[in-house]
Amino acid sequence: MIAFNLQRENMRQARARTVMLASCILVVGSSMTHAAPAARDVPSVAVQYGDLNLATEEGAHRLYGRIATAAHKVCERQNSRDLQTFAATKTCESAAIARAVNDVHSPGLAATYAMRIKHDG
Repeated sequence: MIAFNLQRENMRQARARTVMLASCILVVGSSMTHAAPAARDVPSVAVQYGDLNLATEEGAHRLYGRIATAAHKVCERQNSRDLQTFAATKTCESAAIARAVNDVHSPGLAATYAMRIKHDG
């Protein structure tokens, strides 16, 4: 009975995290040359991670990959040859990833994110 209740609570927490994460993967800005979309028009992608153990390095890395993929999907990529649009897209992706990592509240994911920033920067 206790294990069942704990499992049910873990599922509730995972669903709540999924909803929070989905709301956090939002476009920060689509382009410096375009007007910002209305809040209801901002695309988002749900990132599922109830199957991952974020206490492990592998789980944190997998979730980071999913978040990065989702950010890539929602951030506009119209003309990659235009430097202004390219920069706006990269800014959008970086902000979406940072917000999602922050909202998950996982030390392992935060460490993975910090290492990625250090490596890419």
